[in-house]
Amino acid sequence: MFLGRSCHEKPSAVLFRVHPLRNMPVAEFQDSIEDEKKSPQVKPPPKRRPLRVCMVAYTFYETDSRVMRYAETLVQRGDQVDVFTLQKPGSRRTETLHGVRVRRLQGRLFDEKSLRSYIWRILLFLTRAFCQVSIRDLRQKYDIVHIHSVPDLLVFSALLPRLRGTPLILDIHDILPEFYASRFGVSERSLGFRFLCVVERLSARFSSHVIIANHTWQERLLSRSVKPGGSTVLLNVPDRSIFRPSKKNPDTGDRFLLLYHGTLHWHQGLDLAVRAFSKIKDLVPGVDFHIYGHGPSKCDLQSLIEELHLRDRVVLHEQIPLREMPAVIETAKLGIVPKRKDTFGNEAFSTKILEFMAMGVPVIVSDTKVDRHYFNDSVVRFFRGEDEDDLARAMLDLIEHPEKRRALIECAAEFVAKNDWAPKEQEYLSLVDGLLLSAAS
Repeated sequence: MFLGRSCHEKPSAVLFRVHPLRNMPVAEFQDSIEDEKKSPQVKPPPKRRPLRVCMVAYTFYETDSRVMRYAETLVQRGDQVDVFTLQKPGSRRTETLHGVRVRRLQGRLFDEKSLRSYIWRILLFLTRAFCQVSIRDLRQKYDIVHIHSVPDLLVFSALLPRLRGTPLILDIHDILPEFYASRFGVSERSLGFRFLCVVERLSARFSSHVIIANHTWQERLLSRSVKPGGSTVLLNVPDRSIFRPSKKNPDTGDRFLLLYHGTLHWHQGLDLAVRAFSKIKDLVPGVDFHIYGHGPSKCDLQSLIEELHLRDRVVLHEQIPLREMPAVIETAKLGIVPKRKDTFGNEAFSTKILEFMAMGVPVIVSDTKVDRHYFNDSVVRFFRGEDEDDLARAMLDLIEHPEKRRALIECAAEFVAKNDWAPKEQEYLSLVDGLLLSAAS
């Protein structure tokens, strides 16, 4: 609708309407001017002061879509954001990326398997983050702090701002006790698992509000750590300003490409996908499988590829920056998300599914609890989780039937259009502003 025009009016009726002040007697016109001078003047609302925001995340900023999206959302409305994060080899200690001030505190081993080394590096990062956040808060107070987990105990890096009354958001990307049990193969009855549940509870109570990555985890956390009314679910949905198909057709050559991108952990089930692909490779000689990412399972995957004589058909690539990933996804004909159905993988939401959808790539998904909750057979092709034979059948079926791929692409496009970052962005900004208002009152 145009401003100042009824949606039922014709343009000509507006263009040639006579202004009521025309044909008005001069004396009456002067009186109207005097009345306007006497009436109270409406002042424009005061300009909002940019917020000083602190974020802490034990991750690589340039490859973490969730952290990047929050930070850039705040910057785009004029706020100042510092992100304390990990450093990749070759990256600068401090730089500004799309308006976000990124401060890298230390490196991290990509194939970290030792529990002792894992704990030591987290504690070292916590100590460094605590010192940096405290120093900068003393120089100029932060208005709000946003801590990204894992691990939950990073909230204590903001101890000084919190003691000074600064609101603190704990953003649980992955639930730590289950992640720990899956990664290091320990029981949920173990002392370590129960200890992490205590840390989770203390971290949630220390925070002003908790953001949770999906509704399944919210139910679990409400049962053991988070107070009712003290949490919000914000799904990790793709930023459509980044994940959007290009106007030109990607050069895919004469090969049919299967693709996975993300972390290489055991619960992601990449070994299952490689074994499934080995079962069909001779039936589809024009198909390759490319894997982008890093993680503790990378060496094992490389050994498996060699063992199955797939070196020329399955390729492991290094992880690349988030903004470069859409161009890679666009070259794929089929996405693979083969998560295991253990306690953690069964409930961990995979953003890569929505990223495939946003780029117009059909995707095969393990029938985990969380993915059955959010998706159905019209938007993804499910296979029985941890069943490599069923995954092989799903691969072969979609490779051989382009009409099925097209149907999935069409339905997925409608689905992802309704699950965009735009409405979530406003929800996040309202949460930030609401916490500040509560703190001020």
